[in-house]
Amino acid sequence: MSTADAGAPGRKTVRTFQDMKARGERIAALTAYDVTFARMVEQAGVDLVLVGDSLGQVVLGYDSTVPVTLDDMIHHGRAVRRGAPNSFLVIDMPFLTYQVTPEEALRNCGRVLQETGADAVKLEGGGPPVLDAIRKVVAAGIPVMGHLGLTPQSVAALGGYRVQGREPAAAQRILAQADDLEGAGCFALVLELVPAPLAGQVTEAVGIPTIGIGAGVGCDGQVLVTYDALGLNPGFRPRFLRTFADLATEADRGIRSYIEAVRSGEYPDADHSFEADS
Repeated sequence: MSTADAGAPGRKTVRTFQDMKARGERIAALTAYDVTFARMVEQAGVDLVLVGDSLGQVVLGYDSTVPVTLDDMIHHGRAVRRGAPNSFLVIDMPFLTYQVTPEEALRNCGRVLQETGADAVKLEGGGPPVLDAIRKVVAAGIPVMGHLGLTPQSVAALGGYRVQGREPAAAQRILAQADDLEGAGCFALVLELVPAPLAGQVTEAVGIPTIGIGAGVGCDGQVLVTYDALGLNPGFRPRFLRTFADLATEADRGIRSYIEAVRSGEYPDADHSFEADS
């Protein structure tokens, strides 16, 4: 029995997502990086929570995901698990924690599950080194989610943040890699920034669920960075992103109201102060 299939009562499992694909039931996934957002997405009923290495840009202020360390992912993964104890939790493996040797990949993935309580890890790419790592990790009983298309850890080699798989040869490579990832034992697959028709082809070709981000409606599910979906990153507006709230505007309004109230002496007032003991 895998780690995911032995999860807490009521928690979704690897089998849950396979069954959802078979039924044509869409999978809704979101990121979380701290206990507050983890609580919110769990209480809202999200199917899967991803602690993405996107935290490097969203939370830590880096220009890419490359500087994110294993300790960073474990630190934030622990917080998310505390906030979302009943969610299926996937944690990204950061750059160079799984590409060097399969043995090192296994040690690092095992550490992530052991120290965070996550249900699965996610590894980017579909080449031989990654496939070897996935086989080793899966053989040890650790569920692995794959990731194809735009793989942010390799963005420099890909020529920047752009759609992948538009050319016929590139599309065939993604299709072949998706098949390879399924064969290596991945339980699901993220497709990022690939043309919608290609994502639909991949989804039909593989027996595991596909989770799209910038990959059209043909995937079995979707994932977004929660900060982006809630409008907390107003300078980021790629074509694929729909903002479902405008929290940046609300936060700005609230912060300015607080500053004004403090400077005017209106806050704190008697209702927000304590009386001396009688």
